[in-house]
Amino acid sequence: MKKVLVGSIAAIALSASSAFAADLPPASTPYYKAPPPPPSYTWTGCYVDGGVGYGMSNTDETLTTPAFTTAKVTDGGRGWLGRVGGGCDYQLGGGFSNWVIGAFGDYDFENIHGWNDLGGSTVTGDEKQNGAWAVGGRLGYLVTPRLLTYADGGYTEAHVNGVTFTSIVPGVAGTASTASHTYSGWFLGGGTEYALDFSWLPIHGLFWRNEYRYSQFDGASLPVSGAFAGDSLNETKFNQTITSSLVWRFNWSGR
Repeated sequence: MKKVLVGSIAAIALSASSAFAADLPPASTPYYKAPPPPPSYTWTGCYVDGGVGYGMSNTDETLTTPAFTTAKVTDGGRGWLGRVGGGCDYQLGGGFSNWVIGAFGDYDFENIHGWNDLGGSTVTGDEKQNGAWAVGGRLGYLVTPRLLTYADGGYTEAHVNGVTFTSIVPGVAGTASTASHTYSGWFLGGGTEYALDFSWLPIHGLFWRNEYRYSQFDGASLPVSGAFAGDSLNETKFNQTITSSLVWRFNWSGR
């Protein structure tokens, strides 16, 4: 009887031990940690920017005298520029989360030189556009979370130094001049902006922007002094610029 009882107890203990062991995970089962979620990007926030570029200026002009007005001619200038600016963007939500709207302003330090021949006459002078500023808005679309394409537009002004003209005909003396003038108008442009969100960069929130901009200015009638006193130079200007800039966003969320 004792043998039967001991055997029964041993069988029950062995069965319980087997059941408990079956509930345990195998010792060799690997443990996997879930990967971290991908970074969340938002373009909402403000920034400052600075860069360099190249500018091209064309001027349609005529010279009006007491007796006649010359045929229209086109003069032009070319040169380098440096740009500084700032602005703020807002990334829309919901089904429009790929769209970004913003407002900005910037100033170009320019060294754009070109010859002005006083409406096609025989006197010429070096005309220099030394600065321009612009304010406007932009609308962008996110091709990827880090790449924005955009179009922009707004109001702009450009300043041109006074010009001193001298005759190109040998032996003919006399000079003429026009005063400096600020031209006002509008601009349209577009470009791309890319987040340089790399861990090895010492500064967080840097972006690389490339932009083309076309500007058209209202016509101006500039009085001429000197040998052409009493005449007026009528000008309409068109500018084109290409710039490449670094942008720093204060609160970029990406890493």
